[in-house]
Amino acid sequence: MTPTTSLYHRAEGPAGAPVLILGPSLGTSTALWDAVAPELSLTHRVVRWDLPGHGRSPAGLIGPGATVADLARLVLDLADALGADRFSYAGVSLGGAVGLHLAAHHPERIERLAVLCSSAHFGGAAPWEARAATVRREGLAELAATADARWFTPGFTVPRLVADHLAADPAAYAACCDALAAFDLRERLADITAPTLLVAGREDPATPPAHLREIADAVPGAALTELPGASHLAPAERPEAVLAVLRAHFAGTSARSGMKVRREVLGDAHVDRAQARQTPFTARFQDFISRYAWGEIWTDPTLSRRERSLVTLTALVAHGHHEELALHVRAARRNGLTPDEIAAALLQAGVYCGVPAANAAFAVAQRVLQELEEQGEPEASKGDLSTPEPGRTAP
Repeated sequence: MTPTTSLYHRAEGPAGAPVLILGPSLGTSTALWDAVAPELSLTHRVVRWDLPGHGRSPAGLIGPGATVADLARLVLDLADALGADRFSYAGVSLGGAVGLHLAAHHPERIERLAVLCSSAHFGGAAPWEARAATVRREGLAELAATADARWFTPGFTVPRLVADHLAADPAAYAACCDALAAFDLRERLADITAPTLLVAGREDPATPPAHLREIADAVPGAALTELPGASHLAPAERPEAVLAVLRAHFAGTSARSGMKVRREVLGDAHVDRAQARQTPFTARFQDFISRYAWGEIWTDPTLSRRERSLVTLTALVAHGHHEELALHVRAARRNGLTPDEIAAALLQAGVYCGVPAANAAFAVAQRVLQELEEQGEPEASKGDLSTPEPGRTAP
């Protein structure tokens, strides 16, 4: 159970995957990301959180005069509790403001950033101070009745989110309004160094595209995407479009971690040759291999690298992929398997894949192991001796 002194959160995805924290908009809950988070969790450890007094987060985490910095501190405390020294972040509206604050004031913690339907300032203090006073005096019923018009294009609604708005704690909601009233990060935008994506809903009356364009113009290297047919809560109204841009943006994390593992397992020499042979025709395949095979499968901590080598050897024997088998015999030695263990794996494959397949596999493995011995290659070697045929794009 989540302690009452911290934000409620919901985590999805492999425990060893790169962490991606998703922040909510004012008045919503983790349900804002229901149509997006499950897909993102295929490649990331996705963590959604509720604002204080919203969803299942305690209302007492903030009080009158709260700031975005206070909310950002709660997010950092959550990341610390999860053991995430560095993480990627995506947030909507107030949740996006939290992401901007984190990237500007705690750059060492943010890997990549996406800010959706948000702003570096929210129109000055007066409107938010007035809203906070109204909510403290009258509650949220009247404001929740206008949620559809503020959040979605005409005719669209998400009843669960409107219900969450009505159920929010008025005092905590008003404190979040205080945070929006005081927020202005325009002078710090140029300090943001994390790769940044801005996403605007073209029909958004609260934070129209000009607000996101202002951030994109100030943050070095930032990209801006405008979504037609989307208002303020784009992840709920246009989940497919939001998922597509977030996948592309955050894939960089998987690709980088995948390339690191790929080099550790196959060796720098092999990967360098594969990259040197890359052409526009093969570029997407190389990216696919780095992101999917090495960035998602080989980084999954469920199996050790030794175990993955054993599985890989057997699969290659079964399909008769002898060139790949030679590559992965070298990788198996690099992952710590002994020649006897490699032989035992091939013998096991002989029982279930057939004697002819194992016979050919033993010939390949014996040749590779003899080459390694002659050249003095130890276990966990950093080099790679494979020489794929010209033009071949080996993974």
